[in-house]
Amino acid sequence: MAKGHIGVTTENIFPVIKKFLYSDHEIFLRELVANAVDATQKMKAVASKGEFNGELGDLTIRVAVDDKENTLTITDRGIGMTEEEVDKYINQIAFSSAGEFLEKYKDQLNSIIGHFGLGFYSSFMVSKKVEIRTLSWKEGAKAVKWSCDGSPEYTMEEIDKKDRGTEIVLFLDDESKEFAGKSKVNELLNKYCKFMPVPIAFGKEEEWKDGKYEETDKDKIINDSTPLWSKTPSEITHEEYMEFYRKLYPMQDDPLFYIHLNVDYPFNLTGILYFPKIKDRMDISKNKIQLYCNQMFVTDSVENIVPDFLTLLYGVIDSPDIPLNVSRSYLQSDSNVKKISTYITRKVADRLDEISRNEKEAFQEKWDNLKLFIEYGMLSDEKFYEKAVKFALMKTTEGKYFKYDEFKTLIEGEQTDKNKKLVYLYTTDPVAQYSYIEAAKNKGYQVLVFDSQLDAHFVNLLESKFENSTFARVDADSIDNLIQKDDKQKPVLKEGQEKDLGYAFEAVLPEGAHYQVQVDNLGATAAPIVITQSEFMRRYREMSALNGGLNFYGSMPESYTITLNYENPIMKGIIDTMEGDTACKVADIKGENDEEKTAARKAIMEEFAKGNDLMKQTVDLALLSNNMLKGKELHAFIQRSLDLLKK
Repeated sequence: MAKGHIGVTTENIFPVIKKFLYSDHEIFLRELVANAVDATQKMKAVASKGEFNGELGDLTIRVAVDDKENTLTITDRGIGMTEEEVDKYINQIAFSSAGEFLEKYKDQLNSIIGHFGLGFYSSFMVSKKVEIRTLSWKEGAKAVKWSCDGSPEYTMEEIDKKDRGTEIVLFLDDESKEFAGKSKVNELLNKYCKFMPVPIAFGKEEEWKDGKYEETDKDKIINDSTPLWSKTPSEITHEEYMEFYRKLYPMQDDPLFYIHLNVDYPFNLTGILYFPKIKDRMDISKNKIQLYCNQMFVTDSVENIVPDFLTLLYGVIDSPDIPLNVSRSYLQSDSNVKKISTYITRKVADRLDEISRNEKEAFQEKWDNLKLFIEYGMLSDEKFYEKAVKFALMKTTEGKYFKYDEFKTLIEGEQTDKNKKLVYLYTTDPVAQYSYIEAAKNKGYQVLVFDSQLDAHFVNLLESKFENSTFARVDADSIDNLIQKDDKQKPVLKEGQEKDLGYAFEAVLPEGAHYQVQVDNLGATAAPIVITQSEFMRRYREMSALNGGLNFYGSMPESYTITLNYENPIMKGIIDTMEGDTACKVADIKGENDEEKTAARKAIMEEFAKGNDLMKQTVDLALLSNNMLKGKELHAFIQRSLDLLKK
C-alpha cells in the first residue's frame, strides 16, 4: 500500500473547500455524476475507434445511498483509471496555494468548482472520507483503491475489482447526513441530472402488489438521456414540444409559440425556447430558462447570457461554449457569450417574423399576450427593434391589427395635420376614454390601444423612431386641436373675461389638482366643457410610476386643461348669464391697489359660480365623463340632478 501527500503546498486546502464553497455544497453530486458521464462517454469513444475489443456491456451509472452507514456511492463502467492516472488526476491540484487562490478568485468562490479540476474534490464538502475504487479499460491494468480522510495525506493500494470503471464512495460527515437519504438525493438528481446523456439509475422501480408498493428488480432510471432539444427539429411533432414544456413547467398555461435552437458554428448551441402568456403583467419571476452544459444542469440565472428581455421566455439552452465557472463581469465581456446572445436574439426575431407572415391570423390572435414581451425587447435591444419593427402590430379600438407600415398607409390621408405631421391617436383605457374615442371616430380617425405597463415608454420610442410623426393620447386635447387641419378662429372675448371665467370655474372644480381654464371654439355640437391633460406631463408621470427615474414629474400635482366650448349653446348661455349678473358688482369694485381689486373680482366670480346650478351641473358632467367625480362631489351631483328633474 502506497502513502503520499496530495500535490499542494498548503495544509489547509480541504478547510478552504469546506468553508468557502459550502453555500454551494449540494453541487458535489452534480460534479461526481458529470465525471461518471464523462468517463462513460470516453469509453464509447475508445470503442468506436476500435481501440477496445471487449464488450461495452451495460453503461448505466448507478447512484446508491446507505442511511445506516451514512454513505453515498456513484458507480460507472467508463474508462476507469490506472494507478498512474489516479496519481496524475487526483493527487495533483492545479494551483500552488490556497491563499493565492482565495485572493485571486475571491469574487467567484461560489462558482469555481470545476474551473481548476476541483469537481472531484467537491466531495469533501460533505464527506469525512472518500474512497475511489477503479479499474482501467486498458489491457493488463490493475484495480486500485485511493482513500483520503480530508487531509493532504492519502493511501493507494491494489484491490480485487473485476468490473471496468470507477466507484466513488463518500463517507458523509455528521453535518451532511441528509445526503444519505433517498428523498434528498432524488431531489438533487432530478435538479441537476435529469437530462444527462447516459442512463442514471437510482433505486428500483416499484409496483403495486397486495395493497402496497414493492420494489422490483428493474432499475429506476431518473433521467431522459435524449431530451427533446438534442433531437432534429424535423423529427419532433408539435405535441411533443408541448409535452416537453409541460414536463418542465407542469403548473403553467400552454405557451404561445416555441423556437428550436440548433447551431454548431462558430459556437455550439442547442435548445428550445417558449413564449409564455404575459398579457396582464410583467412576469417578475424571470429566470425560467434553464442553462445546461452537455445536458448537465448549470443554472436558471441567465441574465448575463441572454438579453434581459429574453429572460421572460421559458425553456432550455445547452452549450458547452459558455464559461460557467467565472465571474459575471467576465461573462459579460466573453466573446462567445456575446455571440450566443446575439444569435438567440436574432433567432427569436426571425421566428416571430416567420409566424407573422405564415400564420397571420394566429399571430394576431396571440398578439395581446406577446405584446408586452416584444415591446420590452424593442425598448431594450436596438438589434431586436430593427427586426421587430417589421412584424410588430398595432391594435385599434375596433379590434383590428396592422403592421406599422400598413397602419401608416391607412391613416396618413386623414390624420396628417396642417404642418404635414402624421398624428397617431391612442387610448390607454378604451372604457374610461370612450367619449374622446367617439369624437375621434366621428372625424374618421383611427385610435390605437396602448394599454400595457410599458406603453408610456414605448410611445416615446416610436415617436423618436417615426419620421415627422407624433403620438397623442386621445384625451390630451379636443380632437380638433390634436389634429389641426387649418388655423382656427378663436372666440372674441372682452378684456379680462377669460380670467373671470377661470376664477368662476375653478371655484366649482375639485380641490387638489391644478387647472388651466381656456375658451375655444369646438363646434356647436361638441361638449360644453372638455377636460384634458397635457400629453407631455401625463406621459412623464406614467413613466415615473414605472420607476423611470423621473420622480420630479411623479411628485407634481395632477394638472388639467379645462376648455370651455364657446360655440356650445349651454356654455354660451352660462357665459352670458355670468357677465350680466356680475357686471354691476364688478363696476362697484373699490380698492387701493391692483392686488385688492383682483381679489375682489375673484370673490365675485366665485360667488356667482357657487350659486349657479347650471354651471356646477355642466362641470360635474365633464368630470363624470372623465371618471373624476367622486365622493362628496358625486353625491352633490346626484342630489342636484334629482332636484332639476323635479322642476
